[in-house]
Amino acid sequence: MKNFVEELQWRGMIHDIMPGTEAQLLKEQTSAYVGIDPTADSLHIGHLVSIMMLKHFQQCGHRPIALIGGATGMIGDPSMKSSERNLLDESALRHNQNAIKVQLSRFLDFDSRMPNAAELVNNYDWTKDYTFLNFIRDIGKHLTVNYMMAKDSVKKRLSGDGEGMSFTEFSYQLLQGFDFLYLYKHKNCKLQMGGSDQWGNIITGTELIRRKEGGEAFALTCPLITKADGGKFGKTEQGNIWLDPNYTSPYSFYQFWLNTSDEDAQRYIKIFTMLAKEEIEAAVAEHANAPHLRTLQKLLAKEITTMVHGEQEYQKALDASQILFGNSTRNALEALDEKTFLSVFDGVPVFELPKNSLPVNLVELLAVKTQIFSSKGECRKTVQSGGVSLNKEKIAQTELMITEKNLINNKYLLFQKGKKNYYIICLV
Repeated sequence: MKNFVEELQWRGMIHDIMPGTEAQLLKEQTSAYVGIDPTADSLHIGHLVSIMMLKHFQQCGHRPIALIGGATGMIGDPSMKSSERNLLDESALRHNQNAIKVQLSRFLDFDSRMPNAAELVNNYDWTKDYTFLNFIRDIGKHLTVNYMMAKDSVKKRLSGDGEGMSFTEFSYQLLQGFDFLYLYKHKNCKLQMGGSDQWGNIITGTELIRRKEGGEAFALTCPLITKADGGKFGKTEQGNIWLDPNYTSPYSFYQFWLNTSDEDAQRYIKIFTMLAKEEIEAAVAEHANAPHLRTLQKLLAKEITTMVHGEQEYQKALDASQILFGNSTRNALEALDEKTFLSVFDGVPVFELPKNSLPVNLVELLAVKTQIFSSKGECRKTVQSGGVSLNKEKIAQTELMITEKNLINNKYLLFQKGKKNYYIICLV
């Protein structure tokens, strides 16, 4: 068995660790769990650190448990938040759970017959029939209010200028502690892992196990990931970067990692890939010799896009990147599905015309119907000088008729004026 703690340490993935954790993992195969918020039917890259911890845990010979917080998701964790979240019903939570398991299967082996096969559990299953009286008698009496009030997540909310904290959210750490206790008793789970903001909640679980069962349990947290410029990791103008290709296209996913700074790429490649230390050190050295080639970013984007979306989608994303930045062809453009096409040209000016506008003369289309050119004379002059392309092919004749045969995805025309100015005409 590989040393899990050593593996995480060189990758910069440990923030806090309870004494005795490393000794426990070296002593025997151990089960550990990470809680996952099921408030959406897709994970986003903010979940990836915890998921990578589980992946490393399994690779080191231990047994990972992914806990879907069906019950706690109905309440909302107060940690790092200033207000309560919207609550979900059971059917929505079950749908989200099924979708999340599909995504987790790209990282964890659930089907292996090995003793360290991953398992997915939902805390709603052991809390839905547990009565309030049983809970306050069996769980609540073991932890004092003083102990619970001392947690940072509680103190920050109570001392702030907001609306304070409801009893529902105050009880969250008890419910999370109950999860750890349940998994300790029924799955022999002795370790809980999570982000550094979860330390207080995790410790509540270890304390509950100690007081109620006389047992020993452990805690390990990873740092909250930030960007070098102080910005929030994983957030863009369009919102979260999702693992579901229907929410974030593989091309946009690939581009996110490709566009990271040198400093961030050097940290992220340790955290978000399974590359060995020697491979990463070699890539960092190669990048340092020629930073303009962005070797590190390309390797990071390749590894994580392949892990999340597969080799084929990675290749499509790579080909799509060449369309915008390289010397690609109409064939490459036509190979894109509509979602990827729109992702590649996100932010490009779009003109909508009725489909019955076709056929139409090129100059009429570009200078009258769309104003891509300010005048017909300017349009003719630019075409004659070789400065206009349609669907990545140079246009030589100003009298060209544009027909439905020119459409990409039976809907779009992509015009390029000069080297960098793209325009989309959408025929609806």
